[in-house]
Amino acid sequence: MTAPEHATRMSLLALLVLSLAAATALAQAPAPAPAPPPAPAPAPTSGQMPLQWEELTALDFVKAVERSGGTAVVPIGVLEKHGPHLPIGTDLIDAREVALRAVKKEYSIVYAPYYFSQIFEAKHQPGTVAYSARLIWDVLQETVDEIARNGIKKIIIVNGHGGNNSFLPFFCQSQLARRRDYVVYLFQPADDPAFDAKVKSMMKTPVDMHAGEMETSTMLAHRPDIVHPERAKEQSGADQARLSGLKDAYTAIWWYARFPNHYAGDGSPANKELGNFVLDHEADQLVAMIRSVKADTKAPELQNRFFDEAEAPLKTPQR
Repeated sequence: MTAPEHATRMSLLALLVLSLAAATALAQAPAPAPAPPPAPAPAPTSGQMPLQWEELTALDFVKAVERSGGTAVVPIGVLEKHGPHLPIGTDLIDAREVALRAVKKEYSIVYAPYYFSQIFEAKHQPGTVAYSARLIWDVLQETVDEIARNGIKKIIIVNGHGGNNSFLPFFCQSQLARRRDYVVYLFQPADDPAFDAKVKSMMKTPVDMHAGEMETSTMLAHRPDIVHPERAKEQSGADQARLSGLKDAYTAIWWYARFPNHYAGDGSPANKELGNFVLDHEADQLVAMIRSVKADTKAPELQNRFFDEAEAPLKTPQR
């Protein structure tokens, strides 16, 4: 064997020895510790409790009823045209926003989206869903009955739709027709002259009844993705006054006679500043109302007394 061949053989033997030593060391090294399992997601704390009925788990619902003081807020809207530029569900979308802003300050459960209300006057417009009078009554009655069956004995209705201004007070009054173990309260915010003056100073349009500057502003404040203010002038929101000769009379066709486009005002000057100002003010009024309802013991007490006396009116004390 030549000297070069001998040197090459020795180098290969040295590499083999080193490889065997490394393999032995790896085999004898302790195995790495397994990675710890991921920590479970923390259960919702009271501060994280969902605000909306449909987002609560069944177990969290029990906690939510307790935390809410047995109250729930039912924002009510409708499906109707809102000019050429606002979504059909504007009334409910805005009413739920007011409710959600309020319950962040004073916890209550916000009921699931509720569109079943009076809108016969808009049946001529695309997208309107006008349920029958009997159905809207029965669905609302069964809804509040079911809410109460789930342990909520103080139910607050927040109306977002002007077409319900006769229906909802009559519905509330009719809760006295038979004994109930819960009370329905209708949110009716008081006039605020300072607020009204501020809003008037912020607005640019004189007529604002439906899908106008204010309603467009409130939608821009929290759902600008579904608002199209650039379309606001595509149709007229002017009063057509087609019943101007009728005196001291109410008729169902009055709205169609004045605003057949289902648009009353001009939404084009709308802005988020006005919208947030209006939404926050209404939410603060609702906060005060929720707190008063939670503290209220008189309405349930008097309602129960009324039901007792209504069962035997001849025995009712004449006070």
